[in-house]
Amino acid sequence: MATTNDLKNGLVLNIDGQLWTVIEFQHVKPGKGPAFVRTKLKNVESGKTVDRTFNAGTKVETANVDKRTMQYLYNDGTSFVFMDIQSYEQLEVSPEIVGDAANFMLENQEAIVATNDGRVLYVELPASVELLVTYTEPGLQGDRSTGGTKPATLETGASVAVPLFITTGEKIKVDTRDSSYLGRVSQ
Repeated sequence: MATTNDLKNGLVLNIDGQLWTVIEFQHVKPGKGPAFVRTKLKNVESGKTVDRTFNAGTKVETANVDKRTMQYLYNDGTSFVFMDIQSYEQLEVSPEIVGDAANFMLENQEAIVATNDGRVLYVELPASVELLVTYTEPGLQGDRSTGGTKPATLETGASVAVPLFITTGEKIKVDTRDSSYLGRVSQ
């Protein structure tokens, strides 16, 4: 248990049986009336965000979330298998929990796996990853380095929009949060 005075960004709260991460918080002391804490919370499982206000000093239940760096080993067809780097313990994670992160995971790549009481909550990849373009249409004469984009298939099977000058076989940097092209990787 903690009070609203102990709130900080990233803290996970257990409210009505659901886990919520504190995204923002602000202590407010109006001229009249009691102080309160205004928060923005994100549901750990659904990703939904809500604004919630607490009276100052109110007790809130915190949840113990264990974030470990794990190595992605393989997909066995029904689940993704990760290995804890310290203990070598393997953990199977369902595709629903991995979600869009599967589009950017290569075997032996590291990711952060968050668990609560033995239940996997989410898989977090680095902000950007470097992947090989396995197929894209060739650029045409007159294509400029600025301007249009074209689809490119990556080594993971994901498709992203890339500038016209990118060719098959090049390595590119991709933002894992919004699937956007960030730039070429010099080899």
